Amino acid sequence: MSKRALLEVIALGPRDAVAAQAGGADRLELVTDMAADGLTPPRATFAAVRAAVGLPLRVMLRATDGFAAGAVGALCEEAEALRAEGAEEFVLGFLTPDGRPDLAAVAALTEVIDGCRWTFHRAIDRAADRDALRKELAAAGATGLDTYLTAGSAQGVDEGLPTLLAEQARTVAGEPGYAPRILVGGGLGLDHLPALCAAGLDAFHIGGAARPAGWSAPVDAAAVAQWRTALDRAVGGPRASTRGAVR
Repeated sequence: MSKRALLEVIALGPRDAVAAQAGGADRLELVTDMAADGLTPPRATFAAVRAAVGLPLRVMLRATDGFAAGAVGALCEEAEALRAEGAEEFVLGFLTPDGRPDLAAVAALTEVIDGCRWTFHRAIDRAADRDALRKELAAAGATGLDTYLTAGSAQGVDEGLPTLLAEQARTVAGEPGYAPRILVGGGLGLDHLPALCAAGLDAFHIGGAARPAGWSAPVDAAAVAQWRTALDRAVGGPRASTRGAVR
């Protein structure tokens, strides 16, 4: 294969964005407050990042920790403000208390973002039925949904690898609900890349792995470059083992 794999890096601000771009990232997921696993960033932060780099930005729409939508009206107002600032891609996804997709919340937000491309984030890893979630969203006509961010398991890629490989096979087979691209993230390690790339998976998402000094430190361009190199090798041909590398 010669196709370049997509590498998405979590950014909290312009400094992260510049480093991620320098290291070879293809896209950013822009969030704030990683103590809550990533919430909607302020409009000013989006503007600053947009001015700092030319990479595509997917902006998180999420008000609270967990996968309940919370105050959907307020979230729609934030989405509208971000759209007015120029945001064109988003990340969202909510569950009902019984683990089904919150179709009402998704519909409200997708109406506001008006056909923009978006990722359904790792709420899928907490769903009561992953397959049913995909098919419900497809049947609901979730406009703009082109990606699922998933580790295959709430416990991360180590546990979820068989699920990821099985879902990729269903994507290749063209099953209903499996058209969106799989973006692998959540406990992802360099040692996972050979099996994932061999199965045809070609989009990867890192956060802590881009910050060897922890979340209190900014993205490290060299760490991103390590992932860029490893992905290019995994997609392009054999490479040396990287087992044990930082995740």
